[in-house]
Amino acid sequence: MNFDIIIPLGVFIVILVFVLLGLYFNKKAVIKRKLKKAVGKKISDIVSGEIAKVVGKVEFVGEPLIAPLSGRRCAYYYVLVEQQKSSGKSTHWDTIIEEEVGGKFVIRDGRHCAHIDSRNVKSVLVEDRQYSSGYGNDATPELEKYLNKHGQKSEGIFGWNKNIRYKEGVLEEGELIAAMGKGEWKSAEQVQLPDTYDRVLEINSTEQEPVYLSDDPKTVSITYV
Repeated sequence: MNFDIIIPLGVFIVILVFVLLGLYFNKKAVIKRKLKKAVGKKISDIVSGEIAKVVGKVEFVGEPLIAPLSGRRCAYYYVLVEQQKSSGKSTHWDTIIEEEVGGKFVIRDGRHCAHIDSRNVKSVLVEDRQYSSGYGNDATPELEKYLNKHGQKSEGIFGWNKNIRYKEGVLEEGELIAAMGKGEWKSAEQVQLPDTYDRVLEINSTEQEPVYLSDDPKTVSITYV
């Protein structure tokens, strides 16, 4: 038996298993699976108290949010900022800022609308804006302002640029998205929407699960039951 081959192969298999498990159980993968497997219904068909997935187009209510990195008008944004760190001969990326913020918006499915209660949401947004700063590449004023807001800087103690990467995903008006949670029919007044909305479905979290939200193309396909 050739242990010189078996031992390295065994180590490689163990590392591979851990990597695959990490990919399968990371937050984004879990949310995507939940939304892809969820029962889909039209907003108009949901009964109060029912947990289901709905798909519709984003519609702003009042003034939209402004995404902090790209300056885009949006209903919801997610930002991830990571700094490259060195440990011996290896390098890795540490999360220094992770933020998601929801504004006032609904999703429309034909004549019916659903309002998302954004107090307890887990989202997977397509990170379609990516930036970086580092050696020979100063952070833009917008990136520096965002870092400073969260108690971070693009430069180290000697004035050298840190290696930082920035990712941003947003929900823009008219974009098709999926949301899953517990539905409750309410009047527009109850959810602080204009009277023109009349009756809306509010999508809330439960004691066990948050509201799941995504604009990933793999999550917005739906087969109605």
